[in-house]
Amino acid sequence: MEGKTCCVTGHRDLPQKEINHVKAALRREIDSAVADGFTRFMSGFADGVDQYFAEIVLEKKKTNPALELIAVIPYQKRLDSLMAKGRTYEMLEACADVVMQEKCHPSVYSHRNRYMVEHSDRVIAVYDGREKGGTVRAIRFAHQFRKELREIPVGLILDKNRTNLGQNRI
Repeated sequence: MEGKTCCVTGHRDLPQKEINHVKAALRREIDSAVADGFTRFMSGFADGVDQYFAEIVLEKKKTNPALELIAVIPYQKRLDSLMAKGRTYEMLEACADVVMQEKCHPSVYSHRNRYMVEHSDRVIAVYDGREKGGTVRAIRFAHQFRKELREIPVGLILDKNRTNLGQNRI
């Protein structure tokens, strides 16, 4: 029987103070996914959340060889750029597969995100409440395709909640 697939979406520009929180939350979500029978994990390999996710999956693969990481790269020049860096080169070499989307054009990142969501059973989203950008579009794809969505709130969402909590206090 083929295992279930989980992908990640998230921001590239997280506040420095949020990074450790995000990595810990990603680790918990990946552990939860593995416990729920997920064995394939997809990352778009963008800076930030995508690469944190890939690092954690590969770390867990050392003790659980059934896990697979699949890189979904939007276009050739992006792959070339990633392969030129030692850290991402090693991660890509450890992937079970590298899926190349297409030639570069304005919507390649949206196409990459849609592909990952369509081919996943669960989507993990690190999201700060922005109303524009790739992360919110991937979340919309998850809703559109009725995929399980696990959200890790950061930044603006947390700040709004803190502000709202402060306003409700007497």
